[in-house]
Amino acid sequence: MINDIIKDSKNRMEKSVEALKSQLSKIRTGRAHPSILDSIMVPYYGADTPLRQVANVSIEDARTLSLTVFDKSVVPAVEKAIINSDLGLNPMSAGTNIRIPLPPLTEERRRDLVKVVKAEAEQGRVSIRNIRRDANTDFKSLLKDKDITEDDERRATDEIQKLTDSFVKRIDEVLADKEKELMEV
Repeated sequence: MINDIIKDSKNRMEKSVEALKSQLSKIRTGRAHPSILDSIMVPYYGADTPLRQVANVSIEDARTLSLTVFDKSVVPAVEKAIINSDLGLNPMSAGTNIRIPLPPLTEERRRDLVKVVKAEAEQGRVSIRNIRRDANTDFKSLLKDKDITEDDERRATDEIQKLTDSFVKRIDEVLADKEKELMEV
């Protein structure tokens, strides 16, 4: 039982770290990366469709993304969706191709993004701690039901704490990498 709880906690903590990485990949660092456009939805035949389903996104150079739209009639809707997104991008179209130059980030904007990244990392740490709390609660209920001994509960609690510390350390490493990436000019 204890091993099942620890295994489940480890899987959930792993997912929390992956979710943080996914969130941070959407934060623009000044370099072109296709994941910047992942959150954009395009109205396509009456339904909001992810941009990746109506266009092929590729990197043209370090500061330019290139989109090849599959259906020419959707080009204006794609442009409008990109302009209306909160990314501050200004697309230029030529037929079914759309080029998106990424403006360089100002120092002030970089510092703001670092604050956002730190807030995201703190959310990740909180979710890891919540998973630890849930596991400890499970251990206490097993102890209360006399399914495990006090020593087993103490050992399991220590093991969950070690697991929590290692995952918090991983979140800190992801944060440090993203901060470094953001402050690079």
